[in-house]
Amino acid sequence: MKKKYTYLAALVIATQLLGSCKKDLDVNPQNRILLENYYKTEADAFAALVSVYDRFGFQASGLYDKVAIMDVASDDQVAGGGSATDINDLQVVSNYSLSANVGPQGYLWNRGYSGIFRANTLLQKIDGINMDAGKKARIAAETKTLRAIFYFDLVRFFKNIPLITGIVDPNDLYNVVQAPPAEVYALIEKDLTEAIPGLPNTVVAAENGRITKGAAQALLGKVYLWQKKYQQAADQLQIVNGPTPGQTNPTYGYKLIPNFGDLFKTTNKFNSESILEIVHSANSLGGWGDAGASEGNLLSIIAGPRGYAALTTTAPDYHTGYGFLSFYKSFFDLIHFDPRNKATVANLDSLKTNGIANYQNSFNNTGYFLEKFAGRVSNRTTQPSATIDLNFPHDIYEIRLADTYLLEAEALLSAGANVSTGSRAYQLLNAVRARVALNPVAVTMDNIEKERRLELAGEGHRWLDLVRWGKAASALAFKGFVAGKHEVFPIPQSELNNTKLQQNKEWGGTK
Repeated sequence: MKKKYTYLAALVIATQLLGSCKKDLDVNPQNRILLENYYKTEADAFAALVSVYDRFGFQASGLYDKVAIMDVASDDQVAGGGSATDINDLQVVSNYSLSANVGPQGYLWNRGYSGIFRANTLLQKIDGINMDAGKKARIAAETKTLRAIFYFDLVRFFKNIPLITGIVDPNDLYNVVQAPPAEVYALIEKDLTEAIPGLPNTVVAAENGRITKGAAQALLGKVYLWQKKYQQAADQLQIVNGPTPGQTNPTYGYKLIPNFGDLFKTTNKFNSESILEIVHSANSLGGWGDAGASEGNLLSIIAGPRGYAALTTTAPDYHTGYGFLSFYKSFFDLIHFDPRNKATVANLDSLKTNGIANYQNSFNNTGYFLEKFAGRVSNRTTQPSATIDLNFPHDIYEIRLADTYLLEAEALLSAGANVSTGSRAYQLLNAVRARVALNPVAVTMDNIEKERRLELAGEGHRWLDLVRWGKAASALAFKGFVAGKHEVFPIPQSELNNTKLQQNKEWGGTK
């Protein structure tokens, strides 16, 4: 499970085949593959599936992704960068000055709906493809799971969204309306419950990155938890987490890895704690012509310290970056004496003070950078023609086992289950702590919230957790967060123009 993801080669091919690059406009029409002539063979089905996965890992040409947006929206991190307008989409989220016209919501919306379009097209066409029935069922199950992921993000970020399950006639595009969130959640649940039986328990190394049954079940558990269906969430997450917290799940093989820091080594992809990863590669040859199309992890370059220079042989080998996603000192103070500190925070302030290394201050500099995904000289691309800054190979965990352990503990507590010493909830919470040699604590919401904050820092969970817990307004007031408004993103103005879509009430609309 630790071999490199060979599936990426197919990803690049399918993206070129099914993508919407501007250069396609210049292609001779005789060389194009028409929709009615496609979706005929197993190879067509697989390439179409890869194109849906492509949207799952899609990054903005502005050098950010969903994790970066969630990080800077939280109370743990600030946008940073070179100035108050550097990657402005992140700045306006960090200080809550975004509007329907300005911000990263266009990226979030387009990522979701382009993925849904590709998924809907494949699901509509797959029955007519001549291929093995088992493989067909698996591709359909993966596609439904991916569609559920896209809709889960969209309904959490925007609340009132269109619910599209087929191919919309171009003449009807401007007549699409929004659905109640409950209907969106109902489709998500339906997609996942239908997908789970068709997914494999595990995959072979050559298929690393493809969705498994455990990934779909973990996602369904999260979906239930967001709707406060606590017992259903706990039941689903228990299947993922296994019968004995802290021990290997005998069905799926999931287990917390012994060393927390090893989670973020680029040589340790698809480890036993990984449930679903967004895959990145150092070999995609992504360049500045379309930075967002690179398969490298853009977090690795934007999160690195600006103007980094090693002054001693003992200095870390950071690749100089752009100085974004810095941690606030308040978070550093919280994690400073926690065993996860060094694997989470790159303390450039200390390195500079002690003459070990130097760097240039970022905007709103704190000196504390995101270590988990920071690019290093030792993991830079070795491809001669690749742009180094855009081709770092760190994968991103969409879901990992420590996350689902803590979610199940929360679901059990919220469902009124026994959470006393020795209970399942107690074992789940404290298995995460035991991995980093911390003593057990009681199962309380305060302890679960703190554990999620420390364990998952910089991985894009904190803002969503605060919104889910109803604590975003108090935690984020210092950044300009307005209660009753900033719990959702504004629907992009470009999506409202000349359509029947309505802006959310939180943003001055009528929906």
